[in-house]
Amino acid sequence: MSRGRPLAATLLVLGLVAPAFAHHVGSYTPRDNEVSANFKQLKFSIQARRFDVARRLYETGPLRRELRAQAGRLPVGLDEVIQAALQTGDGREAERGLMVFFVALVRDLALEADRQVSDPSTAGAARAAAGRKFLDAIWRYYNLVDFTVSQRDPKASTEMRLAFDEAEGYLKPGPAPALDKVRQPLQRMARILTDVIQASSPSARRDS
Repeated sequence: MSRGRPLAATLLVLGLVAPAFAHHVGSYTPRDNEVSANFKQLKFSIQARRFDVARRLYETGPLRRELRAQAGRLPVGLDEVIQAALQTGDGREAERGLMVFFVALVRDLALEADRQVSDPSTAGAARAAAGRKFLDAIWRYYNLVDFTVSQRDPKASTEMRLAFDEAEGYLKPGPAPALDKVRQPLQRMARILTDVIQASSPSARRDS
């Protein structure tokens, strides 16, 4: 894990997490931060085939700034692929590139959640609370692109949801959250998303 990942993942959590409340996978509506709000604007513009608007929203918006700040952990050429797709009016390719970006963010959140819940220097209650916050952020970001993931890899989408539900069950508020068990679904989420990234990266598509 790179030195920058824990800080970046923690900032993503702080930017997304609102006061906790119960939710179920499939019925949860995420609270926007500037990155997710920019994504929704992009998505609506792409679906309306207003690629001139979408290109401006991408080139000047916070989503691209975040993407470029985390370029070292993203597939090479992702920014260029998204720009080119918007320039040529290829909505499917643009949405695929945006999906890869968010899937990579969620993967990093899952990895950092695993690190924090297993940190023996932190009290169990604090680790459980951190795990719940990370799960909240994981779902808030993943929910934005789950439909796109499911169109390309229905198995990955289903497995991701199941892993999330399992992790959430282990961290339910109570006297004894299963911190030893929650690492497995967190690690499984990271593996699932890594496979999605690899299958959808620009280099994989060029080689296919």
